[in-house]
Amino acid sequence: MRIRGHIGDWPVDLTLELDPAEWAQLGGQLAAVSPAPAVAASPLAAVRPDDALWQAAREVLRKAGQLNGPELLEHLEGLAGNTAAGKRLLVRLRHSAEVKVQSGADAPVYHWVG
Repeated sequence: MRIRGHIGDWPVDLTLELDPAEWAQLGGQLAAVSPAPAVAASPLAAVRPDDALWQAAREVLRKAGQLNGPELLEHLEGLAGNTAAGKRLLVRLRHSAEVKVQSGADAPVYHWVG
């Protein structure tokens, strides 16, 4: 497993190597702390709290037709209230069947295909 990124200004490039027994041990520990299965909920409880935000994010791109990544992220940050939530919406749009992403000259371009 390889982890790359930054912690503040420090670059991080970490490689973890585990043998099969270590993976099994790790998997056993994760199973021990896994949450209890959810009890059947009412249909209203099944609605995710961020669904309204997701619908609004979809609407931003639908109305625009197409936006480049930085412009779309700016809209989503304003909609969500912070950068992290805006980035989560951007990733969700990237993987949506209603959106086509093309490489632009400087940034990806998001197209609404509905």
